[in-house]
Amino acid sequence: MPERVALADGASLALVRAGDPAAPVTVVLLHSYAQDHRVWHKVVDLLGQADPTVRVIAYDHRGHGDSTPAEPATATMEQLGDDLAELLAQTDGRLVLVGHGMGGHVALAAIARHEPKRVAGLVLLSTSTGLVAETSAALPRSVGRLVQDLHAILGPRIVGQVRQRIDKATTAGLRWLLLGDDPDPDDVRLVAEMIARHWPDTAALFHPALDRYDRAAALAVTVDTPVLAIVGERDRLVPAAHASALVSGNRRGHAVTLPGRGHMLPLEAAAQIVPRILGLVGDILRDG
Repeated sequence: MPERVALADGASLALVRAGDPAAPVTVVLLHSYAQDHRVWHKVVDLLGQADPTVRVIAYDHRGHGDSTPAEPATATMEQLGDDLAELLAQTDGRLVLVGHGMGGHVALAAIARHEPKRVAGLVLLSTSTGLVAETSAALPRSVGRLVQDLHAILGPRIVGQVRQRIDKATTAGLRWLLLGDDPDPDDVRLVAEMIARHWPDTAALFHPALDRYDRAAALAVTVDTPVLAIVGERDRLVPAAHASALVSGNRRGHAVTLPGRGHMLPLEAAAQIVPRILGLVGDILRDG
């Protein structure tokens, strides 16, 4: 059961913690648009198995999951970055931020607006540079069609019934759009549940913020922070070239394309992501 952390404006964030609470490095996992912390369950489990001394935090952004609902004024990357900065202020030690999709933009916003010196590493999964206009619009339009199909198949109690009756809806739509080759059926079901939970209110609130956000200015602040940008070869929302563009101005940046993987890397590629996260943690510990 997620715990709740209060913010200064009265909102609260739902989060889960794992690992050693006294660890010198904390890995903070930031989910994407219209999802929640559950997308990280494989990563959290594998991190714990590989190195139980690392502290891990995964939380729901404002307006997502079990956190406080957002309003038009608070459905912005800047506000989500402020929320993250406030959460980070309640932890100690060095930090590795791991953002998936919109979560990468939230991490950049927190760094750009608050310059937390303790951020010693940044991992951006399936994160767009904003260079392709249709990329930011593709998810809402496609998900809209998908959820309409889901509603027609499942009826009005879409969230409650999605696990029992999802296969027919997802075979041609969700799997093609968001996942790569041979996805795990449980991953498909979880993605469908998360999207259904956040459609249409969250999607409508946050879509304009994604369009407006200035990623380039935020990236300029991370020029000396190790940045790893990872994208799936089969990602239909974020082209592989975006990973290279994200690290092009970074002195310690690396771009990786994972063969056969789609947009949902926390689910599809946890086994490939976790060793890279732990590699960053190891570098931080060695550098002191």
